[in-house]
Formats: sequence, structure tokens, C-alpha cells
Amino acid sequence: MNTPVEVSANPLHSSGHDHKKCVSEALGTAEHLCVVRGVQLTPIRHQVLELIWENHKAVKAYELLDRLKPQMDAAKPATIYRALDFLIEQGLIHRVESLNAFVGCRCSAHQHEQLLLICNNCQEVEERSAPEVMQALSQEIKQADFIVHSKAIEIHGICAKCAQTMAGEQH
Repeated sequence: MNTPVEVSANPLHSSGHDHKKCVSEALGTAEHLCVVRGVQLTPIRHQVLELIWENHKAVKAYELLDRLKPQMDAAKPATIYRALDFLIEQGLIHRVESLNAFVGCRCSAHQHEQLLLICNNCQEVEERSAPEVMQALSQEIKQADFIVHSKAIEIHGICAKCAQTMAGEQH
């Protein structure tokens, strides 16, 4: 028996998702935060951030290099990795460890822990705050007297949009 699949309230999965607005807001936030923090969002860092925000899929460093090469012939892997390091330091992107890739941060205006839902079908990555989960995890870590260097939870599966599409194909 097939059960109906509901699409989540995730704005990435709505038909009204305005990705241009999404990108514009992310770049505007990055520019503002860099000014406030007194750091430079150089043209190369800006371009790398813009390439990462082309969609909500995780992108690998060498894919970024391939996309940047036509615009900047002198770009080398070290150029990309320095830009990525800066963007991570500033909280503008996240590293998706399990994919060895990077995705734009939707909450870069404030420091936060990350729960990333990674669709194995369409490769989109959804960032969730999940405060209850993170609080429970923090309590477990504290009880273990464990010193945390970084904390991220990555969960692989099928997003609501892909699940709905797959359910529709089975009918």
C-alpha cells in the first residue's frame, strides 16, 4: 500500500522558490558581514561564493576551479582552497564532509551548529537548525567530558520533493 508523501515546508522545495533572491540575499549578507568584521570579500572570494550559491547542491573544489577557469585563467587549486577557507572561517559556507564538497550557509549572520540533510537523488543540501537535537547532543558531549573541535550532523536520504516525484512515478 502506497502512503501519500507530503512535501515539507522547506522553501527550497516550493514552486515559488525565488533562487535569484536567495543568491542576492546570501551575497548581500556576505558583503555586509565582511564590512562589519573588517575582512575583505575579494573578487575571487565573491566569485567562489557566487558559484557555490548557483544552486543548493554541494559543489566540490575542483568543480569550482573548472567553472572559474574560463573567467580567470590564472586560477589554481590553491586559489580556490584559500577562498574556501576564508568563506568557511566567516561562516558563509559549510563543508559537507561526507561529500568533500561545499554548500552555501543560509544562516551566516549568526554562529550555529549544523544539521545537513543531503538528498542522494538530486544532491540538494538542506540546512536545518534543529535546536532540540543539538541541545541533546551537547548534553551527551558534556556528560562524556568530550572536547569538541567541530560539530556537524550530515544525514543522507531522499528529500521530500524527490520522494513525491518517485511516489508519482509508481502510480
